[in-house]
Amino acid sequence: MRHVSFSRALHFAPLAILLLAMPALQGCVGLALGAGAATGVAAAEERGIKNAANDKGIQIAINDRYLKENQYVWRKLSITVVEGRVLLTGVVGTEFSRDEATRLAWAASDRIQEVINEVQVTTSGDLLDSANDAWISTQLRAKIATDTDVVDINYSIETVNGTIYLIGLAQSDAEITKVTDYARTIKGVRRVVSHVWLKTDPRRRPV
Repeated sequence: MRHVSFSRALHFAPLAILLLAMPALQGCVGLALGAGAATGVAAAEERGIKNAANDKGIQIAINDRYLKENQYVWRKLSITVVEGRVLLTGVVGTEFSRDEATRLAWAASDRIQEVINEVQVTTSGDLLDSANDAWISTQLRAKIATDTDVVDINYSIETVNGTIYLIGLAQSDAEITKVTDYARTIKGVRRVVSHVWLKTDPRRRPV
């Protein structure tokens, strides 16, 4: 698969900023451009446009189910979907809430292939360091985006309490190793959990 380098992407950044700064009067045009950009990103991903759309539909369905049936879970969790594989991350106070997150996710859509529950349970009352987690995710994204040997667009990154969770599709084992090695070198990272599959993995079930 062809990889668009980070430096090449930067070449188009001024144009993108200009388009985003268009007056509100041209809101309809801006909306169309945004949709076009999203389509372009999906087309560049290994999973393709159709799978990306399917994954977004699954994510919306799970969010809707959480919102309607358990707003505590809805507030606490993040949902990432790659080719029907659902990754749940976040922190809750009880095992019941963790299990409920899995149950409601499965019930949300018949297009789900797998639910990976990486939700952390803590009863200590410790506050989630969201700012530090966001910084860690940003650092990792920057590292892989500037490495021309990594197709960074195929990776989703979630960080919770210093643990980095990865999901996506890799070009090779060497690429996975490089990404996880980058993750481990970031200050504040306690653990790296990878749910990344190779693009040739026979378990893939694209729509």
